[in-house]
Amino acid sequence: MGLNIRDIVPRKELDMSELKGKIIAVDAFNALYQFLSSIRQYDGTPLQDSKGRITSHLSGLFYRNISLLSEGIRLVYVFDGKPPQLKLETNNARKEVKNIAEGRYAVAKDKEDYEGMKKYSQQMTRLTKEMIEESKELLEAMGIAIVQAPSEGEAEASYLSKIGEAYAVSSQDYDCLLFGAPRLIQNLTLARKRKTVSGVVEIKPEIIELEKVLNFMQIDHDRLICLGILVGTDYNPKGIHGIGQKKALQIVQKQNSPALIFRQFPEEEINFNWMEIFEMFKKPEVNKNVKITFPKLDEKKIKEILMEHEFSEERIDNQLNKLKEAKKTNSQKTLF
Repeated sequence: MGLNIRDIVPRKELDMSELKGKIIAVDAFNALYQFLSSIRQYDGTPLQDSKGRITSHLSGLFYRNISLLSEGIRLVYVFDGKPPQLKLETNNARKEVKNIAEGRYAVAKDKEDYEGMKKYSQQMTRLTKEMIEESKELLEAMGIAIVQAPSEGEAEASYLSKIGEAYAVSSQDYDCLLFGAPRLIQNLTLARKRKTVSGVVEIKPEIIELEKVLNFMQIDHDRLICLGILVGTDYNPKGIHGIGQKKALQIVQKQNSPALIFRQFPEEEINFNWMEIFEMFKKPEVNKNVKITFPKLDEKKIKEILMEHEFSEERIDNQLNKLKEAKKTNSQKTLF
């Protein structure tokens, strides 16, 4: 679910060196769900310790972020607060999908259908309060800043980017563009390589710039929000029936205001309050007094958290040494 405008948005590949020294606001829930759904065993079950506690998110947070920190990137993880009332329908639908997936996973398991197990287990991904709290604890121990949003994490991250506190937002979703983020970076927290049926493919970060998107589409930001609503957002998942990305773009290009865009549709075709959704993107609930503070790296705390979940001490030390060497090299280059 969520906004999908991938086919009509211009983007360019990004070299990691271009982000050195820059602050990136990461949509925390988006990244955590990526880790939980992608870091899994051959049968689709997430990584777990001997007590059955899921560790996929901790593995992703530690190893992926060590790589980013080693590149000289400064990270701020922005966590969701209370979801807006408009999102309840979407959340309920997601719960239903997960419940259905659990039943199908059980059938696949009985048949020893590992492909099916892997497929359905990814749809069963759940993020618990315990996972969120231990994620925050690990991130802070790694020297990564934490921001708690009052509502939508994407909205808060976009605000930080708009006011210049962050260079860009990192998320796989496109909603940040509707919230007004000047830059959206995708694939930043994903593994650099991914196995596919045809072999291993390299995953490269991509940057999407709001100004270039609007110029390319020949519309303003208000009409971009309308385009998203027509296609479908988390606040109106199905959008308007029969309208895809390209058709939505044609519609908003022909009208100059949101009222004119939605006036052309019969009431029975719009089963949502478009004005309320428009305002959610235009004026989201954010903390405008947020202060970004980067904690100090705490190696002892990192090891304590990860070894409690039976991570290899040797591998932890190797990663921490990698980070220290990278920081030393970066410091020497700066002095030079």
